[in-house]
Amino acid sequence: MIEAVVFDWGGTLSVWVDTDLAEMWRLVARHLAPHEPHREDELCARLAAIEERAWARSSVDQRSFTLHQVLTEASEELGLDVEAAVYEEASAHYLDAWTRHITHDPDAVGVLGDLRRRGLAIGLLSNTHWPPDYHEHFLERDGLAPLIDVRLYTSELERTKPHPSVFRLALDRLGVEDPARAIFVGDRPLDDIVGAKAAGLRAVLRKGSTVPLADVEPDAVISSLPELLTLVDAWR
Repeated sequence: MIEAVVFDWGGTLSVWVDTDLAEMWRLVARHLAPHEPHREDELCARLAAIEERAWARSSVDQRSFTLHQVLTEASEELGLDVEAAVYEEASAHYLDAWTRHITHDPDAVGVLGDLRRRGLAIGLLSNTHWPPDYHEHFLERDGLAPLIDVRLYTSELERTKPHPSVFRLALDRLGVEDPARAIFVGDRPLDDIVGAKAAGLRAVLRKGSTVPLADVEPDAVISSLPELLTLVDAWR
């Protein structure tokens, strides 16, 4: 019997966004050098590169990182007081820059509601360096927050997916002892499918985003969230 379903966020519950990181950092660059417009492009590129490096390191060692750490590294590398002087404003501007890009799947609210009506616990496990409040902002805005019992963001954890510890933590928070009684749904073959299967969960791949493939066979593949309901009913 299935007791819980845990979802990835980006590309699974939310619509995949392939956004230029430099665009997200432009407002930060303007704040850092308000009277030097000729430096804006250079700072944008360097800030984006610092964030890209952090993700690259995480993909190797599965250690999580935070926006705070990115800004600290940027301060040291650029010789500018990014952390102390502009953290609050940079964070707000960074979120504002993302807001117009973030949309949730139009089927997400209905599917989560149907899963809850089936008596299933619902979780969210996202690889992210954003503070939790960023994600909560979007989940509340679009009506998903009341439908998700447990929400975990790796910016608050020691490890990222696919490390088994983060999947186990999600199950513990949901009160699920046997991982075989839980389903993980995600769009990333390595982070989501490899990680979930290694932790003992059933793994469902949501096709659609342009993420790297991995040598793994999911338990099922879906193209849309409503297809998950049929799987859940069959596995129950």
